[in-house]
Amino acid sequence: MSLTGLFLAFARIGVTSFGGGLSGWLMREFVVQRRLMSQDDFLSGLALSQALPGINVVNLAIWIGYRLRGGPGATVAALGMVVPPLFVAILMLVGLEQLTGSDLARQVMAGVAAAAIGLSLEMGVRSARRASQGLLPVLLMAAVFLGIFVMEWSLIAVVLLTAPLSIWVAWQRLDPGQAD
Repeated sequence: MSLTGLFLAFARIGVTSFGGGLSGWLMREFVVQRRLMSQDDFLSGLALSQALPGINVVNLAIWIGYRLRGGPGATVAALGMVVPPLFVAILMLVGLEQLTGSDLARQVMAGVAAAAIGLSLEMGVRSARRASQGLLPVLLMAAVFLGIFVMEWSLIAVVLLTAPLSIWVAWQRLDPGQAD
């Protein structure tokens, strides 16, 4: 994929995707449709992008761009993900300001939110299915879910408690030749 093609792919996804479902659109684009990377590779990048500071989807765009085209790819992917949607968001805000009290505007936003939640749920289910290979990973996922959603503990505290064990589990899955 050329740098121009990479920019246009990220710009199209950034401009046409709303809410928290961007990771799902990225997976469909680069894993399912274009087959430029494996699902395991994508999910590794997703996990890394969520662990880094900053905006997760921009981190993921940078990671994908880097994997596909190196440093220039990372730069182009980040610009494609951020710059065109910035202009669209400004135009939409100007338009929505005109419709502030409109029932139609509220209904449209509720529909957009529902679609974003559905995409996020799909990504979560795919990730959980891929990661749940064995009892310990399933227990870790359950512990994170319970800690954050049931016990309402801080996300940072839950990650600090479960990350070392998760890393150990992943390390154990490596082939002996890969661990070096």
